This record gives sequence, C-alpha cells and structure tokens, in this order.
Amino acid sequence: MLQQLFIQNYAIIDELSIRFDDKLNVITGETGAGKSILMGAFSLVLGDRADTGVLRDPAKKCVVEAVCVTSNKAVEIFLQANELDAGEELVIRREIAASGKSRGFINDTPVTLLQLKQLSRLLADLHQQFDTLELAEQHFQQQVVDALADNGKDLQQYQQLFAAYQQCKKQLDALRFQQQESNKTLDYNQFLFDELQQLALAENELELLDTEIKLLSNAETVKQQLAAVVYTLKESEAPVAAQVKQLLHQLNALCTFHPAIQPLAERLQSVHIELADIADTVDDINNGIQHNPERLQLVNDRMAAGYKLLKKHSVTTTADLLKIQQQLQLQLDAVVNNAAEIAAKEAETAALLLQCEQMADVLSKRRNKIAAPFAEKVTALLARVGMPNAVLKVVITTAPMGMYGTDLMDIQFDANKSGRFAPIGKVASGGELSRIMLCIKSLVAQKLQLPVLIFDEIDTGISGEAARQVGIIMKELAHNHQVLTITHQPQIAAKAAAHYFVYKAENAGRITTAIRLLNTSERVETIAQMLAGENPTPIAINNAREMMEA
Repeated sequence: MLQQLFIQNYAIIDELSIRFDDKLNVITGETGAGKSILMGAFSLVLGDRADTGVLRDPAKKCVVEAVCVTSNKAVEIFLQANELDAGEELVIRREIAASGKSRGFINDTPVTLLQLKQLSRLLADLHQQFDTLELAEQHFQQQVVDALADNGKDLQQYQQLFAAYQQCKKQLDALRFQQQESNKTLDYNQFLFDELQQLALAENELELLDTEIKLLSNAETVKQQLAAVVYTLKESEAPVAAQVKQLLHQLNALCTFHPAIQPLAERLQSVHIELADIADTVDDINNGIQHNPERLQLVNDRMAAGYKLLKKHSVTTTADLLKIQQQLQLQLDAVVNNAAEIAAKEAETAALLLQCEQMADVLSKRRNKIAAPFAEKVTALLARVGMPNAVLKVVITTAPMGMYGTDLMDIQFDANKSGRFAPIGKVASGGELSRIMLCIKSLVAQKLQLPVLIFDEIDTGISGEAARQVGIIMKELAHNHQVLTITHQPQIAAKAAAHYFVYKAENAGRITTAIRLLNTSERVETIAQMLAGENPTPIAINNAREMMEA
C-alpha cells in the first residue's frame, strides 16, 4: 500500500505531502491544475527516467519519496536478494540534482534505476492516459493470458529451459561450423601427417645423419689419419708413449736429489697413462670405421627425404618437423573428438527441446482453457461500462517456439455483435480501449495481487451510467487493492474512500500546485460542481449527495 507521497521542487510543485487511504483514492481538479504532474512525480520513484527539465528551481534538487507498507513475499525476496534493509515500512526515494544526476534509494540505501524498476513491478501498476496502446501489443496480451492462466511459475521454468536450449543450440551450431571448417583441410592435413609419420623421424635424427654422411664419405682418409696417430703413439721405432715412459724412469731416479722432481714425475706418469689410453681409443675408433657404400646410400636417401620435408614446411631442424607432426596429430584428433562432441551436444539439445515442448504444451493447454472464460468475463464487464454490444475473444494460434512457448495471442474485438472480429488495436476507439483496459486489469489484478493500482484518466470518453459502472468496478477492486485514480467523472469521484482536490495556488508571486483531502461537505460541493459547473444548484448538490450514498 502507498501510504504517503512527498514531492519537492518538481514541475510547478514547491513541496507537498499526501497520505493515502488503503481503499479507493480519487484525485480531481480542473484541467491544468497539476493532477497528472502528481503521477509524473510518482513515476520517478517507480524508475522512470527524468531530466533537469522537471526542476522547478534549477538551483535545487528535486526529491520524490514514497512510503509504502507491504507484506508482499516477492518484495521481501527482492530486498533480501539485493541486500537491502527490510522493515514495516518501505521508503523509496528519487533525487534529481541540478546537474542532471539522478539517484535512487530504497530504505536509504543507494540503488540503480533498474532496481527501482524491478521493485516497482512488485508494488504498483501505473496506468496512464496512453497506456491503452499496450492492448495491441503481443507482449501485453501474452502477460494478461498467462496471469489469468496461473502460468507464472511454469512460464519462468519454461523460459529458463528455453534459454538453456538456445544456448545449447548455439554451441551445437558453433561445433558444426568448426567441423565444417576442419573438414575442408582434413584430407590435406592427413596427407601431411602421413608423410611425417611414414618417415618416422627420431629426435635429432637428421642432424645425426648429416654427421654420419660426412664420416662415411671420408672413411678411408679418416682411417689413414687415425692409423698414423696410433702408429706414432705406440708402434713406431720410437713411439711417443715409450719415450715418455723412458723420461719417467729418468725423473724417478732423480727424486731423492730435489723435492720438486717427485711431483713432476707423478705428472709425467699421468701423461704416460693418458697417452696410452688415447692410443687405444683412437685404435678402437679406427677399427670401428668401415667404408660402407650401402649404408652411405641408405643415409643419403633418408637425408634427402628429410630435407624435402624441411623445405616443404619451411623449417630447419628435426625438432621442427616433429612439432609439426604433433600439431597435425592434434588437429586430426580434434576432428574425431569434434564429431563425438557434436553427437553429445545434439543429444543434449534434443533433450532440452523435448523438455521445452512438454512445458510449452502445459502452458498452451492452460491458456486455451481460460481463453473463452476470460473473454466472457471481459464482455460482461464491458456491458456494465456502457458497451452492451461489445464482444471480446482471444484467438490463440501456434507459432514457432519462443520465450513464451508455442502460442501467439491475439485479443480481438467486435463492437457491435456483428460477428466480424478484428485485432483490438485496429477497431476499438480511444474511449473503448480505456474501458477494455480497465475491465482486463480488474481481472488480472486479482491474479497478480498488486497492492497498488493507479489509473490516470482511464475514464476518458465516457460519462453517465458507463462512468458510474467504472466507479463501481474501481470500488470493487479497492476491496482487495489500494486504488488511486485521477478522474473528471463525478460518478467515479462519488465512489471514493478518500477524495483529493488538486488546485493552483499563488505563493510569493508564483503559481504552484497544491492538494488537499476533502471532508464530506467539501466532497459534496466538489462533485456537484463536476455535475453542474462552478455554481451548482441545490438539485446538483442533492444529486451529488445521493451519488455518494449509493
């Protein structure tokens, strides 16, 4: 329930505060007095955008504050989810600075514009003069039918499933595209990989083969030189090793004559041992080298195959070729794995689609079940508000699966029981749309359990008995909801639990909007003026009193 509204420095309002009744609140006043300005200010705390043009005094900030009392569970969940303080009262404030900066607060905690909008949907339904255009919108018609069909929770579950299905399908399409692109190069990559795999290079093999070719190509020269080294070291008439050994004997004989000779003898002993080992190793190497034309041809052929691949792939080492082979293997494996991943994703997508179809079918059955009763109820209400020949019907057709299932809503209208129905936005006049909207919202409100319903001149284009019936419907709505309405109709004003009068006042040479709660006698006078003009007759006053008592 909207308990109090405070407005400061907005349009032609200096400052005013209004406390509302929990039933039917009616706001009247002359055209231009500022009635709709009140609704404009209230829309700010509901999250509407604003600019500095609303500031009465450009040097000061504009403040609009609404105090609400609600036991709505959804509001409690919202406050908890957004880590906002909860209490008996809910205070929503909007401030617009002279710089144009806008700030929102919920229970004195700063919040975003989006959070204000989210909360407002749980607190109030504000219907303004041109909102009847919503009637022709598919989204609004869908919401109306789903609210009456009690599809809320199941629709939310379906939309979560559908979003998951869309995401899964998007991933599947990406995998298929990836596979398609991979298949374009699959054969060529396989050919490149087979070449490398067939050659079966070992680590550093080409570098080692290059060294081996040099040795095999010069085997005879190398053997001759190695043999000469062995001969000189240990087989000639005066082998180097033997000469060193002789020198070692001479030094050993002199060790007792000088202390520095013993270390030299030991060093020479090491040289003799090393020379002997070198000679044996060179001899082993020489014996191991063979002139092998067959091996040379084999190594040359393998090197040629290796160099061909090095040139083909524009690399220089065996390691580069092995890395390319590994990359090709990964790409080929990815194609195989992609196929398995696609199969798994196809199964997941199909399962989600089946769940969506099942949920969509549940939603559709409920919609079709309530379509005719809903149309009948609206038609009956239309007869009450001065449209006895009007007929409404809901046409539900099958559509491609979307965020609301597989149904397409079309609320159609026949103003004269002619049997010729057409989309409501094309054939209903502005006054008819206003009354249709009121009748629909009076039914939907019972399902949505909105605490506050606000109507800004929804009674445009009606009068007499039709206006009286609109007043009765609003009063009936007010049994379970707080209703605020701006009206020019005395028949509606007479049904109020609280009647507020908006007027212009002069303050310090400036015109401002003011508002006051009327007492019973003031209400009679005001309604009589709405009936008969500025100076109502006694008959008009009696009529006003009777209307209030009816």
